[in-house]
Amino acid sequence: PICTLPIPIPMYEHSVLEFCCMKRICDGCVMAARKRCLDDCPFCRSTYPDNDADMLAMIQARVKKKDPTAINNLGEAYYRGELGLQKDTRMAVKLWEEAAEIGSIDALFNLGLAHERGEGVKQDMAEGAEFYKKAAMQGHVKS
Repeated sequence: PICTLPIPIPMYEHSVLEFCCMKRICDGCVMAARKRCLDDCPFCRSTYPDNDADMLAMIQARVKKKDPTAINNLGEAYYRGELGLQKDTRMAVKLWEEAAEIGSIDALFNLGLAHERGEGVKQDMAEGAEFYKKAAMQGHVKS
C-alpha cells in the first residue's frame, strides 16, 4: 500500500525511513500496512530488524552498493554514536563527503552543519554557508 502522494513538510514528522531499502514511506502507508497485518517494509517487503546490529548490517549492505542515502545515514549514526557505533564526527564528515559526491542533498546539509559548528572539521562559517547553498539549490528545505 504505497500511496505516492507528496509527503508534507517537514517530511521527518510525517514519514519514516526504512533502513532495508532506504525509502521514505508516509505514516499513512505504514499505518495501512499494519492494519492489513503486514509486519514488513511496505516498499520492499523485507522484515524489520530486531536490534541495532541487524539495522546496522542493513545500512552497511546499502552502503556497499553506493546508496547515497545509506552513506548519509551511516554518517549520522557515527555523528550521534547510534546503532552500537562509537561517536566519531570525523568519520561522519568523511561519509557525508562521499554521500554528497554521489548526490545526497542531506549530506550537503550535514556538511554545512559540521563546518558551521566545527564538528569533525575546522570551523569555517563561509564553507558551511557554501554547503547550505549547494543543498538549497538542489531543493533541501532546511538549508
